[in-house]
Amino acid sequence: MANDNSKSAHTDRLIADAVRNRQSREEGYRERALKIYPWICGRCSREFSHQNLRELTVHHRDHNHDNNPGDGSNWELLCLYCHDNEHSRQLDADAARQAGIDSSGAKTRAVATGQPFANLKDLLKRK
Repeated sequence: MANDNSKSAHTDRLIADAVRNRQSREEGYRERALKIYPWICGRCSREFSHQNLRELTVHHRDHNHDNNPGDGSNWELLCLYCHDNEHSRQLDADAARQAGIDSSGAKTRAVATGQPFANLKDLLKRK
């Protein structure tokens, strides 16, 4: 029993440390980005004040949240809506790439050549 409790306590400490480290990392680059850039969405140009600043997010241009250069070259400030749209566009592009569609909309994979209903007419005539 004591061994289970010590494992649980150790796991709880690890989780708490991970959460605390993540929060401090996020606060760090968010605070730096808010000091560097004007409080304006980089896409829709919506302006922000202290009252609605929580709606302004820091977007990582290369989608790597650990890439936080001191000059802010990997960041842009986006409102919640534009930030959500940016990530949705990225997910759509990834899905299209997996489906074999390039950025121009052309298929990059061979089209299926099977004809599953080729004999359907003959099968229906038999009845």
